[in-house]
Amino acid sequence: MSNELMNKKNNRGVLLGAAFLMATSSIGPGFLTQTTVFTQQLAASFAFVIVVSLILDVFAQMNVWRIIAVSGLRGQEIANKVLPGLGYFLALLVVMGGLAFNIGNVAGAGLGLNAMLGVDPIAGAIISAIIAVAVFSIKEASKIMDKATQIAGMIMIILMVYVAFKTSPPVGEAVVNAFWPEQISLYAIVTLVGGTVGGYITFAGGHRLLDAGIKGVDALPQVTKSSVTGIAATGVMRIALFLAVLGVVSQGLVIDDSNPAASVFRLAAGEAGYRMFGIIMWAAAITSIIGAAYTSVSFIRSFSPIIEKYYNWVIIAFIVVSTATFALVGKPVMILILVGALNALILPLALGIILIAAYRKDIVGTYKHPLWLTIPGVFVVIVMGILSVMTLVKELPKLFM
Repeated sequence: MSNELMNKKNNRGVLLGAAFLMATSSIGPGFLTQTTVFTQQLAASFAFVIVVSLILDVFAQMNVWRIIAVSGLRGQEIANKVLPGLGYFLALLVVMGGLAFNIGNVAGAGLGLNAMLGVDPIAGAIISAIIAVAVFSIKEASKIMDKATQIAGMIMIILMVYVAFKTSPPVGEAVVNAFWPEQISLYAIVTLVGGTVGGYITFAGGHRLLDAGIKGVDALPQVTKSSVTGIAATGVMRIALFLAVLGVVSQGLVIDDSNPAASVFRLAAGEAGYRMFGIIMWAAAITSIIGAAYTSVSFIRSFSPIIEKYYNWVIIAFIVVSTATFALVGKPVMILILVGALNALILPLALGIILIAAYRKDIVGTYKHPLWLTIPGVFVVIVMGILSVMTLVKELPKLFM
């Protein structure tokens, strides 16, 4: 095989790996619970929320990935060029959010192994963390990460689609509500967008491509395709889970509120369905552990030559701290909810920075950012900024009641 063919094959692997890193980072334990709970509340109308969130997701990701590729800079480096010191603030928010959510991811991995094999949740969490650490202990960690996220992503999608078929959902009703919903929940839209492309997830794929050397104006067609592929994979998973839950709800079956997502799988396919839930939960959690650790640490690697030199070891430390916190303290619910609410604010801040950078010649050179991306991008910044603040004002006081 020629060097050119080898390079093309490697590039395809990296592009697909970046897409699935972004997708699997967003498909964590919270994703499964949120989708189940919102479908219970909104029924077929949740289809509209999914459609709107996917549109906002696509424009957010395309803007971010393109400017990272064109500038050849990571998110924090772009932010520091836009306004000195802003990159450090953005990095602080991303790392705090990534660490808090990784505690939830570790917990989800433990619950996944418990459902799949009957392993004690804390022991399952530790085993999962050891596997994640092993990925970054290998010399070719990036390639292993790319393959692992692709395989896990495909397994989740196949199992989820199977369960969706098993529940025989009212697809026609869902299609109608996707464009003409009986009810609209702004809170659900904010939560889904924040959970899919908020926080560290905004930069996961873009940073992966940069680390693999895929950058510059010539790479934009590939970068755009990769970003859309990531959102598409997330969308397929979200739609399949939504239809599975809708099928259960439409049959009048009662979902157990203590573990909504697991309950759906058990109602749909009995004990085998519960084992499938375990596989999906574990795959979602382990890939989110990897994605959160990798992307969060990528936000501080350029701040110190020591972090740059021992990059993989810092990622491993990040995973160990997340796991130790869960094993010793449990899930700090208040912190997770607070950071989760603040996480939605990272998207408008980060995307706003990217859109300013898109018109700074000292950052993007002679590159001309298309208006068809800028205008929807500004719309996402404004809408998500307003809705995120409204959600914070409305939801945070409930935590202290």
